[in-house]
Amino acid sequence: MAEITIGKLVLDPAKNPAVLDTTTWDSAAAWKQVTAAGKTFWEQAALRAGGSDLPGAAGITLYPGSHASSGGDDVLLASLPDGQDVFVVLGKLADASILGEPIGTEALAGGLKLAAYPTDMKVLDLYLTHINPEKAPRALGCVPRLGIGDRHTTAVWPAAFRAMEKGGFAANAIQNSLRELNLLEDLVAGKPAHENYLFSFGTIAEGHTGSTFEGLLHAGVIAALKAETYPRYGADADHIQVKRGPEGLDRAKRVITAAKHYTFYTMDVSDILDYAAVKTVSAADAVAFLDSILASGTVKKDVVAYHLRKRRIGGRVYAFDEAEIGRFVGKYWKALDAMEALHAHLKGLKGDTPFDIELSIDENPGDFATCECISSPEEIVFLAVEMQRRHLPITHIAPNFGVEKGTDYRCPDGLDGLEKRVRIISEIASAFNLMLDCHSGDDLGKKTRQVFGRATEGRINFKLSPMLQVMFSQTLYELQKETFDFWFADVLEFVRGEAATGSAFAADCIAEYEADPIPHPDKKLFHYYQFVSVGRRDENNRFVNRQKLYELGPKFLTAYSERLEAWLLENAEDVYGLRA
Repeated sequence: MAEITIGKLVLDPAKNPAVLDTTTWDSAAAWKQVTAAGKTFWEQAALRAGGSDLPGAAGITLYPGSHASSGGDDVLLASLPDGQDVFVVLGKLADASILGEPIGTEALAGGLKLAAYPTDMKVLDLYLTHINPEKAPRALGCVPRLGIGDRHTTAVWPAAFRAMEKGGFAANAIQNSLRELNLLEDLVAGKPAHENYLFSFGTIAEGHTGSTFEGLLHAGVIAALKAETYPRYGADADHIQVKRGPEGLDRAKRVITAAKHYTFYTMDVSDILDYAAVKTVSAADAVAFLDSILASGTVKKDVVAYHLRKRRIGGRVYAFDEAEIGRFVGKYWKALDAMEALHAHLKGLKGDTPFDIELSIDENPGDFATCECISSPEEIVFLAVEMQRRHLPITHIAPNFGVEKGTDYRCPDGLDGLEKRVRIISEIASAFNLMLDCHSGDDLGKKTRQVFGRATEGRINFKLSPMLQVMFSQTLYELQKETFDFWFADVLEFVRGEAATGSAFAADCIAEYEADPIPHPDKKLFHYYQFVSVGRRDENNRFVNRQKLYELGPKFLTAYSERLEAWLLENAEDVYGLRA
């Protein structure tokens, strides 16, 4: 397939999945390939459409897991020789208008007809809504699940869906964050990547996977249609950050609009929390937050009266005085106002379509140590009660448990203290019909994962992401060494540049490498910086490395898929007690 140009974006879509919100990028070529298969092939497909023994043709694959009936006609997803996909409808075409305009139709024997439709998001949404809703991502509410980050998209989903089937667990199987994804319209316009702050790492360019919010959702649903199983899955637009300043909320709304077909929205309000407020020692200073933040004396009276009530939750009594309420208002009020605005924006986009929404307060700025920012049970009670007072239907909350990227749990209270605290917070969440979320689960050891499982009794959304790319690079090193060496060399050059501009961490990584200059996935520079290569673009708005890193041989894909499947099942067993 040759490169195509959309606006200022230049790419080969067959080798760059999860960028465009369609897998039909040349309708004329797609229809030509459909008809080249011959009428006999499609007549056989019509006879066997409801079974698993679908016919094959040169370069064309039909997927039993995508089959559904509409108006008596059979609808299937078909992959074509050039990497495109189309929906094919076989039958009398009695309900032909449901998917819009076909890219072509042809008469078959016995009065049957063949029609093909593009897979663009509009058509895919019609298919999921009216023809095959069982295969759609959905809002899962308080169903426990894994969150599976998709940094290498199409390489991840086959293993994820198999693990979900074997382990019997649900998952947000489509999940990536604002830091990892682009907006499609920004790529098409050739806009440079936004700079973002990654807690415990520093400033990075957004969109480092090269995928887009729109493309990831589309590619993940297509992967689900190609799977023979029927997974319970959602799609998480993760870590939609609300940054400080007047543009912070507007940008979050723009991202939500791009992610309007997702089912789960993680609103990361960590940046607009006032961490110092909750540590205010003086009672008078704490009470002063009520006057300075709340809009009027009437609002202050209502808020204080509501939170002064004693509440018994999980065998414990929570009773706040005005100073405690003031501290919580000081820390969280802006974040709660933002959640109200973002929820209203979502309702405007999605109407009556259900969605999950998470209040994420799990990260902290660089000037506060993680263990100093742990969310107390009292803070969670305040948040849950205030969301109730506002009639704000948040479904999930991600407290700061003291979990950090790149390390196992290391706060002074140890695993015993963590388990006790998580159990209390889990009881609070359950009392308010909230689901707890734990982010950065990748770096937690087996015992720590089991702590979360026991303390919550498995009632938790446990998110994973970086390890999927780490395992990808390890497998690449073992089975496609040439591709790994290419990747390592690119990362090395980038880290040298970071060190030259004054990054002490990058300089430390270079020093470790130069002491033993052999490319390996465990080298610190590669472990921490490997993500920088995948989505980088050149001055012509082409991806520099992405296509190369998607040229994956069958031996690699099999090995990576098996390794990933086993790891997902291990996490599910540790957190939910599930065995394949």
